Amino acid sequence: MKIIATVALLQLCLSATVSDNVSTETVQTAEPGVLVRIPCNSTTPASVRWTKDGHDVRPETADGRLAVLQNGSLEIRRMGRDDEGIYLCSSTLPDSDFRARVQLRMASGPKDLSTLVFPVISLSNGTLVANRGAFIHFRCSASSEPSQRLTWTFSRAPSNNTLISTSQTSLEYWIKSIQPGDQGVYTCGAINTVSNQTVNKSSELLVYYLPPTHPDCMWIPTPDLSFIQLNCSWPGMYPTPKLSWGQKDDVQETNNLSVMLNSSLVQNEKIMEKKFTCTAQHALLPARDVRSCSIILKAPYPVGKPMAVALEGSNVTLSCTEVTSVPTANTTWRKGLLQALITPGSKYILSGNTAVFLLTITNTSKDDEDVYFCRSENQFGVVELQVQLSVKSSSSAYVGGVIGVFISFLIVGSAIIIARVLYSRRHQICLGGGLWGDERGDVLSLVESDDEHFFQDTVPQLRTEANGRRTTLVEVHRIPSSDHEETGTAEKKPQQPEETQQTEDLVPI
Repeated sequence: MKIIATVALLQLCLSATVSDNVSTETVQTAEPGVLVRIPCNSTTPASVRWTKDGHDVRPETADGRLAVLQNGSLEIRRMGRDDEGIYLCSSTLPDSDFRARVQLRMASGPKDLSTLVFPVISLSNGTLVANRGAFIHFRCSASSEPSQRLTWTFSRAPSNNTLISTSQTSLEYWIKSIQPGDQGVYTCGAINTVSNQTVNKSSELLVYYLPPTHPDCMWIPTPDLSFIQLNCSWPGMYPTPKLSWGQKDDVQETNNLSVMLNSSLVQNEKIMEKKFTCTAQHALLPARDVRSCSIILKAPYPVGKPMAVALEGSNVTLSCTEVTSVPTANTTWRKGLLQALITPGSKYILSGNTAVFLLTITNTSKDDEDVYFCRSENQFGVVELQVQLSVKSSSSAYVGGVIGVFISFLIVGSAIIIARVLYSRRHQICLGGGLWGDERGDVLSLVESDDEHFFQDTVPQLRTEANGRRTTLVEVHRIPSSDHEETGTAEKKPQQPEETQQTEDLVPI
């Protein structure tokens, strides 16, 4: 009984694992003229039956192009258009029935894929170069059977964008004014829509651009005055330029180039200024065309008044100006021949800006009377401005003020006296005699005819009225000159009586 039960259970398990109808369906593509194998999972070729589009496949009548292999697969040599169709594989076993359905399609390509990008410059490594602002064309073509799809894509980390696609045999794309943002990898992809076979061709495109500016030269401040740091930069371009600070073996491909120079080399030349030039070469420039920038480094030269005077107890400010130093000098105030450094405090006040340096000395005394130095130092050396400060006592200032006031009064008084003398002798000055002039000449006396009776008594024949109007009489006196006087023992000439000339010319009043 146990044996019969065991056999019955085994048959039940075997019957559970046996499938009465198992089938699969796939699509298979192949290019023309190639060897194609359609699989069928069967270990007994005699039990396999192949049909195409519902008709039995007879390998013996196919001129040796068809054959059933040991594993039941169907082999087709030299695939042709007539071999396309739906193939059915069926296999009947004692315990199963297997079927497989395969759709065989002939497909070719994509092939002959080609791309063209213009106008560009091709570098030795295959990279393409375009100038910024250029009108760039992209062209792609390929062939596929039975159909295809062409696509232009642009990739630039981290994005990958599809630009344009078509199902035609060729595809064109263009950029009217290419810019640095358009720099990246351009790929043309062709895919066979039947076989899903894909072919890609990529080109890296660089956008070169040359800025309208020139390189920029500058000095960089350093805490150590024994070195001079120079910097040359030319940003805003691609690819990076070749920069050099005047040495052929120091050419570097970079947008920013810095050099450190030993200032002792400059100081040994004993010069007040020196010019440094940075040259730049770019791929878009001709070999002989270079851009450059220069910087002139100058030694300091502080200027100001060499002397200053202050009164005891007052405040005095010493001034120093430094505008020529490149790099900017370190300027300090110092006192005495030992040049002791002056530090700010209640006695000394340091002020000013980057060009003007002021030293204010408060409540000055005789102890402050000394020589002061405005000391400027940069990588070229040290230059000093010497200022001599004199401090005067308040008493000497009072005496000087009194003397000044006295001299002022003296000058004003003298001017008043001279003015009064000139005013008192104005008649002599105006009528020709001068103040101390020649005594020769005539003296004119103007009198009113009604007030003076002298002329009426001595000259009775003159009328005092003319046409009923008053007139003015003019008396002319001749004054003898001293030049006619004789000196020594010479005999003097008899004195002639004074002649009086009267004129009848009457001037109406």
